[in-house]
Amino acid sequence: MKSIPLVIIFLVSMTFVFSPFYAQNIEISGKQLLIDNQPYFMKGICYHPVPKGETTRSFNSIDQDLKLMSQAGINTIRVYAPIDDIEILDKIDAAGIKLIIGFGYNQNGFFDILSGSFLQYIEKYKDHNAILIWELGNEYNYHPEWFDGDIQNWYNALSQATDLIHNTDPAHPVATVHGDMPDKQALASNPHIDMWGLNVYRWDQPQSIFREWEKVSDKPVYLSEAGADSYMKIEKDGFKQGENQRAQAVANGKIIDAVLEQSDVACGIFIFSFTDGLWKAGNPAVQDLGGWAPNSSGVPYDGAPNEEYWGIVDINRAKKQTYEVIKEKFLNFSMKAQKK
Repeated sequence: MKSIPLVIIFLVSMTFVFSPFYAQNIEISGKQLLIDNQPYFMKGICYHPVPKGETTRSFNSIDQDLKLMSQAGINTIRVYAPIDDIEILDKIDAAGIKLIIGFGYNQNGFFDILSGSFLQYIEKYKDHNAILIWELGNEYNYHPEWFDGDIQNWYNALSQATDLIHNTDPAHPVATVHGDMPDKQALASNPHIDMWGLNVYRWDQPQSIFREWEKVSDKPVYLSEAGADSYMKIEKDGFKQGENQRAQAVANGKIIDAVLEQSDVACGIFIFSFTDGLWKAGNPAVQDLGGWAPNSSGVPYDGAPNEEYWGIVDINRAKKQTYEVIKEKFLNFSMKAQKK
């Protein structure tokens, strides 16, 4: 029997050491999220990169995007659909960034809850170091029409999916995203959800949501969407009509400050969104006005969401004014500093 060459042994050992598939300890302690026993506050961004002129997501700009995110102090990405590409996951991990993987209810069988195929994805990637949280649904409480007019049908499916994930992968928390504050029905129907994400648009002062949350739950909570767009439909509060990056920057700065000051309750914030979405309100080849969002009256500073102007960078990755504000806030915040 021939002995294995030392160079092969070395390469195999190096592959093992640097593989992204290794155990990390993710757990919840009180209202905090911990990684390897250290508090982890999610300084996050919502990420759905659709190129100009297209309507589907592409990761062709992932290297540039990760560099921009890292420079801004972003440590967690929230995606609305699973990333079934080990190369992309490896790049995210190499950048030192974690992922919240979102699963939709009915996505025509693409790792969705209705078909049960989401469990195949979890089995495939549950040991990948980039994975932080499994997230089910995105503000479905605004859409009972998707569930035969009865939102309880969604809550039942959500509860069942939560239990299935816990049985398949007990090492990662399971979350769901609710539009603003969940009511008693939502909370009572899902006692096994580990943590809740809330999409909150309450002008530039979202902190009231945390006072409300503490009255009904002791589970971890994070703002899964928050922020402002960079277009003013009307002149208001001293901000001129038209594209107005300053308005967006001011609003996002106040929103982030409000959440960071509540880090004893909140375990993260995700600014919506990384890049402008030209696919959302009209011709995907141009930047259109308009669009619709639930609770749109709470969008600063004009109460009007312009869906294609939400990016902290534009479609060509040019930094908006809000990018520098987010960078300053995120880089200067740490849980250790808070404890001091």
